Parts: sequence; structure tokens; C-alpha cells
Amino acid sequence: MQTLSKDLLASFVVFLVALPLCLSVAVASGVPPEAGLITGIVGGLVVGSLSGSPLQVSGPAAGLVVLVFDLKSEHGIASLGLILILAGLMQAAMGLLRAGEWFRAISPAVVYGMLAGIGILIMVGQFHVAVDDSPKGSGIKNIVSIPEAIFNGIFPIDGSPHEMAALLGLLTMAVILLWNTYRPDSLKFLPGPLMGLLAAAIASYFYKLEIKHVVVPDNLLGNLAPPSLATLGELKHMKYWAEAAALAFIASAETLLSAAAVDKMVAATGRRHLRTKYDRELVAQGAGNLICGAFGALPMTGVIVRSSANVQAGAQTRASAIMHGGWLLVTVLLIPHVLERIPTSALAAVLVLTGWKLVNIEHIKKLREYGWIPVTIYFSTLIGIVAFDLLTGVLIGIGLTLTKMVFKASRLGIKLVSHHSGRSDLYLEGSATFIRLPFLADTLDKVPATGELHIHFEKLVYLDHSCLDLIQEWRSAHEANGGKVLVDWPRLVERYTR
Repeated sequence: MQTLSKDLLASFVVFLVALPLCLSVAVASGVPPEAGLITGIVGGLVVGSLSGSPLQVSGPAAGLVVLVFDLKSEHGIASLGLILILAGLMQAAMGLLRAGEWFRAISPAVVYGMLAGIGILIMVGQFHVAVDDSPKGSGIKNIVSIPEAIFNGIFPIDGSPHEMAALLGLLTMAVILLWNTYRPDSLKFLPGPLMGLLAAAIASYFYKLEIKHVVVPDNLLGNLAPPSLATLGELKHMKYWAEAAALAFIASAETLLSAAAVDKMVAATGRRHLRTKYDRELVAQGAGNLICGAFGALPMTGVIVRSSANVQAGAQTRASAIMHGGWLLVTVLLIPHVLERIPTSALAAVLVLTGWKLVNIEHIKKLREYGWIPVTIYFSTLIGIVAFDLLTGVLIGIGLTLTKMVFKASRLGIKLVSHHSGRSDLYLEGSATFIRLPFLADTLDKVPATGELHIHFEKLVYLDHSCLDLIQEWRSAHEANGGKVLVDWPRLVERYTR
């Protein structure tokens, strides 16, 4: 009974956190608000029941805003649902094939760069929404058009709707920041975004501001456009499969990284808990996205903001995540028109702060501890996302990571030490592959023609056949000329040819 009471309280806290985020992510993605609410409901009731990470909370995520907005703009909501169904099937298949653990191997530099790039795109895109304008076609266009939005929209100060929307956006951010800093312990369960939206809604109602507000239909599914039989013909285009694979990859990576963070948070509290089953979590996410795609709703991931709120609120079991979905369902069924008091500029302000959190400077400091290469990969991923698109940026990051790995794996330390006695010592360290063969051959050629050479391979981690053949052929030629070569040939051959 005590566990149930803790889960009930935690579920309500998570609901308060999730409600504004479901709405703001939907508006930022260019879809009706109810699409975000449905995803939150499915994330709680369905994914919460199946999840391999019992305390993780799933729902629409800011990390997918940019990709979803582009897909919706290019293909429409119905085709977005079809892509989401494919992505859900791919996620479930990856889980069944036990690929969950592999996602944890993605370079942190790529993940952090991806989050930072998404954060920047969210901030510059939602800036335009915060002044009751529309986002432009790309991240670069959003950045370039910010001065125009300021000087032609907000200024001159004349009480225009753009100006009032901007003031409400600033009010929302100010309330969130002040509440998060100074809120009393007795009210710590009330999240800052909820208080910011409440303040903006009261101000808009009191001053009767003629600005854009959230529109929620009487029928929750009224404005959605689920896939129809006509959209199935689009499956013949490989582009849809590639976009679904990109969506599945990014959603899975964000989910499993969030799950790993939840495990760490719970461990830090000293509580016993069931550690994440990553493959099961992928299957659960796939099922959730399959359902959301069928309804024409938003894609989902495990969300660290809601999950951390769940842990901090004292959740004990998966019942908390499930019940939070129930609270969302009750809200949209019984009091949908209350949501229509919320200005869209206030939702944009919530996402501007969310985007700033994704651009975490601490990540750069953490990566710098491992050298400049991870930092370079981080900024390359970030710039690729902002300048081109999300998939291109991630592929740039992964490509640079693989290049670094190949470079590291092919490094070979070659040191030749000559002595006055005529003896020479050759020390090999690292990986001797065909890539370094010319350098090894050049070093061997520097050994005196009739000298004695000792080859040390104890620190050699890999030797391919091309380099082994080179050493053997050089040894035969050297000994034929009267030289001497000392090396433990049986061990060397056995170690690298078996």
C-alpha cells in the first residue's frame, strides 16, 4: 500500500511535467496539440506497461522536433504516420534481435553534439513562434531571420500582437527560472514549466490579448490524419524506409541513453531496483511508436526530464509511469478547453529553455578531458545538424568517430635503437597493418647489412599477414647477407596467424 501511495504521488508530479511538454513539442513539430497528448498517453499506458526500464517515462521528445517538423513539412501528417509505423517495427525488430546494448556504444561526442545541434535548432525555431510568427524552412534561415523578426515584429513598441506574444514568452521564461530557483520545499512537486504556462495564461486572459492560443478540438482524434490505404503506395519509395530508419535510430539512441541515466539516478539514491533490460525497452518503444503512427500522433522516446522527475518524486514501480498516462487521458477527456487558455508563445518559451538545456556546456568540458578529437567530433556533428539536417549531422559524427577508430587501430610505434657493438633493437608497439607497412620497411632498411637485429613485439597488439611476410622475407634476405635476426618466431607466428 505504501508503494502504491508513492507511485500515485510520483505519477501526478510526472503528469504536471509532461502536460506542458506534450503540448509544446506538438506545436513546435507543426502538428495539432492533441498529437502530443496522444503520444504522452500511449507512452504512459502502453510503453509504461511493457517497458524494460520500469521508472523511465516515455512521451513526445524535444530531441525529435526538428526531424518530425521536416518530415511533416515534406510529406504531410498521414505519411508521417506511415514513417512512424515503419520506425516502430524497426525498433521492435532491433529489440528482438538483441541490438539494444549496441546503442550504448555510440560515441558520447556524437550524442552530445546531436543534442546540442537539436537544442540550437529548437531555440532559433521557437524564437519565431514566441513572437507569434512561423518558423522558417531550415535552421540557417531561422538564424538569419531573427534580426528581421525583432526589428520588424517586436519593434517599434506599439502594442502589436507580435510584441504582446514576445512579452508573454519572456514572462513565461522569467517565471520558470525564478520558480526553479526560489520555489519553497512544500511546493517542489510543481514544475517550473507548469507555473510559467499558468502565469502566461492568466496574463493573457486578464488583459484579453489577441494572440495565438492552443486549439484543442472536442474530439481528441478530430484533427489527426492517420495513414490511409492510399499512403501504403509510398512504401515503394526507398526514401521513406531511409527516413524511418533514421527516426528509429535516433529515437532508440535517445531512449536507451535516458534509460542508462535513470539507472544511475536510482543507484545514487541507494534504492534497489530492476536495472534496464535494453532489448525489452526497444520492443516497448517500437510498440508505442507503432500505435502512435496508426493514430497519426507524434513519435516517442524515453524522456530524461520526465524520468528524472519520476525518480526524484519517489516512484517505486512502473505503476507511476502508467498512471501518468491515465492523468493525461482524464485531462483531455474532461477539461480540454482549459488547455485553450495557454498562449502558443508561452509553449515556445518552454521549448527555448528546453533547447538551452540540450546545449550543455558541461558536455564540452567533459569531452575535453579526453583530448581535442572528441570535441572536434562534437562540433562537427552540431554544425552538420544546424547547417544541413539531423541525419546528415549524425552521419558526419559517426563517420568521424569511425575514422578516429581506424586511425587509432592502425597506429604503429616503430623505434630502432642502434648500439656501438653492431647490435640493433627494433621495438614495435600498437597495430602493424598494411597501412604502416611502408614505414616498417623503411625502418628495416636502416639496419646495417651484416648487423644483429633483435625484434621486440611484446607491446604489439595486432600484426597482419602483410607485415608478417615483410618481416620474414627481410629476415631471410638479411641472414643470407651474413646478418643475424633474433625474435621468438614460434610465438610470433602462433600469436598472429591462428
